[in-house]
Order: sequence, then structure tokens, then C-alpha cells
Amino acid sequence: MSSIQAVKPLTRKSIELFAGAGGLGIGLAQAGFVPEVVVEYNKWCCETLRENHSVLGGVKSDASWKVVEGDVRKVNFKQHEGKLDLVSGGPPCQPFSLGGRHRAFDDARDMFPQAVRAVREARPRAFVFENVKGLTRASFLPYFEYVKLQMEHPEMTAKSGEPWEDHLTRLERHHTSTKRPGLHYQVVTKLLNSANFGVPQRRERVIFVGFRDDVDARWSFGAGGHRQEALVWDQLYGDYWDRHRVAKKDRILEGRALQMSRKLSKDQKPDAKPWITTRDAIGDLPDPEKKHSIADHRYQPNAKAYPGHTGSYLDEASKTLKAGVHGVPGGENMLRRADGSVRYFTVREGARIQTFPDDYKFHGAWTECMRQLGNAVPAQLARVVGESVAARLDESEAA
Repeated sequence: MSSIQAVKPLTRKSIELFAGAGGLGIGLAQAGFVPEVVVEYNKWCCETLRENHSVLGGVKSDASWKVVEGDVRKVNFKQHEGKLDLVSGGPPCQPFSLGGRHRAFDDARDMFPQAVRAVREARPRAFVFENVKGLTRASFLPYFEYVKLQMEHPEMTAKSGEPWEDHLTRLERHHTSTKRPGLHYQVVTKLLNSANFGVPQRRERVIFVGFRDDVDARWSFGAGGHRQEALVWDQLYGDYWDRHRVAKKDRILEGRALQMSRKLSKDQKPDAKPWITTRDAIGDLPDPEKKHSIADHRYQPNAKAYPGHTGSYLDEASKTLKAGVHGVPGGENMLRRADGSVRYFTVREGARIQTFPDDYKFHGAWTECMRQLGNAVPAQLARVVGESVAARLDESEAA
């Protein structure tokens, strides 16, 4: 079953950049942020967004998404100045992916400057941006700090032809000055494991959350209430296997879960919720190789396991879904059965793992749809982050 929960009343205005298939936007909509404009460059993603433009968190709404297809560099955000509660998005992250070529700041695909421009022009009360874990690599830390300082001081722009290192120096001086006129944001960064927030996937993302200086947000964000130890305990001493009617011969623990099982006793039940497993997420879907009527649940043949690409075990949180741009299409987007054989996840299964609503429809061939899903933010994670931001905005208004 889908883990998407009920949508909140829509109360706040936002803009979504680099929207992809819409995972971040769906979760934020569930948290109460109405997207005034949704900007995306990829045509297949735009078709997916338009197909689902009246679906907000699985609930039909009259608040349609206005999808702007094209280069974000050509979009003027000044018309929204002072009218938005939130600007959000996931600037293209390939330069920083652990699976990429690590070109970082000299890569033309780096869209962080456009995210900062949107904040500078629209002046929202808050923003939420996300990116891959690779951005926090030690070799990228100077640029990570550069990105954060630009978000904190969006009006402190680079001069024509100025090297980023020189711009960073000016930003650092400005940041530590006692006289800082103009637009400023208080920014917090967090590295989050989606599995700890009720997503059936071990997916780590770094988020930047910023509040305008006049918003007394006092924001912080916890580590989530789900833990792998709690799942392993449930599998050892709880009713996990019986609940899913798993035969005793198929009750297998592997890898880190097996190591944890040797240290957990029945009287040491963890004070947390269990991770959501792949079986929890897709167990009620029919076998895609058999006849059924589920949309986007078509069997994709020719899956093969090889070193480094062994698929996801059914009774753990899924491995990170990949966009399929590095090597074999679909990458590790495979299910590993109890007998060791593998098959590709269907689009619907991938959507469940990314916590998209069940009635969300994707455009493009299987490889394209999996690319959209592999690049997406889990809607459940976005909802949790969005609700925490909305709560701080509510409290600052009531103060």
C-alpha cells in the first residue's frame, strides 16, 4: 500500500523549481504549500506533471499546478516578490553525485545559482532545497559552504568574471560583518536518511532550509522516528513474518540486519518505529508477470545481477533508486527474490518506494520513468520536512 497520508488544507503560496516528476512538490503540497508556478526543463517530466496537475498528495484539488516548461534561467521571479511563503526545488545534482564525474563548481549543470536568484527576486519567507549526499563530500566542502553562504546572502552576487573562490571570500567577510544591510536568511543544512522518516528506501539527501531574517522560526529538525534496529527486532521477536505470511524457509536476514540480529535480545525492544520494508511497500501488488489491471505495473525483462548491482532485498528498506544514467539502464532498480534471482522493479513499484500516490501517472518508456523516479525526492520525506517548516511559520505569525 502507498504510504502517502492525507493532505492538509492548502494555505500557503510557493514556487517549485527543478520539479522533476513532482515528489518534492507533492510532499510540500501535503504540508500546505500551494505551488503558484512549477518550473521544469525535461519534456517527459513536464508531461508527467501536467498529467497529474490536479493531484496533490493523492487528493483531487481545484488548485492546478501551472507548469512552466523551459530553462529556469529565462524565468523572471520578480513578479512574486514578497508574495510567497516558500521557494523549493532540487537543483540538478549530477555534478555532485557519488556516481558521477565530480566536476562540481565547473559543471554547467550546476543550477544552484538559479535557485539563489529565485530567492533573491521573490524574497520568500522560507525556502527548502535538496541535493544528493555527494555534495557533502570532503572534496566539495568549500563549495558546499559557498552554496550555503549564497543562500544566506542572496543579494551578495558574483561580479562579472569573478572566480567562485573570490566570491566566497567576499561572502565570508560579509557574513562575519556587523553591518549587513539587505536581504538575509538563516540557513540550516541536514543530511537525512529517508528510511528514518517512514520511506521504504535507504535514500540519503542533504536539505537546505532557510528562513528570512524577519521570521523568528527557531527551526530544527530531528533524525526521524524509524530505525533499522526496530525492524530487525520485529523480524526476530515481533509479528513481521506472520503479518506478511512469509514461509519459514524464506525468513532471511542479510548483511547489516544479520549483524544486528546477533546483538538484539527480546527484552531490548528499540524505542522507535521499524523501517518500512520493500515488502511493506509493494507486497500487495500482483506479480507483474501475471495478468492484472494495475497501471504502470508492466514487467521489464532481462534484469541481471553483477558485482555492485545485486538488487534490493524484499524484507529490508530498498536500496536507493537510481536514475539509470550511469551504466545499465535502471542501475540497481531491481528486486532480489529469496532464491537469489532478480527482476526489475516496475514503474508502479518504484513509485511506491518513492511514496508517490497510487493514482500518479508517469510519461515515457520504462527507462525514462525510472529516471524520473530515480531523480525524485520521496514525497513522504518532503511532507515531513514541509510540515516542520509550515509549523515554524505558523508559530512565528502567532508570536
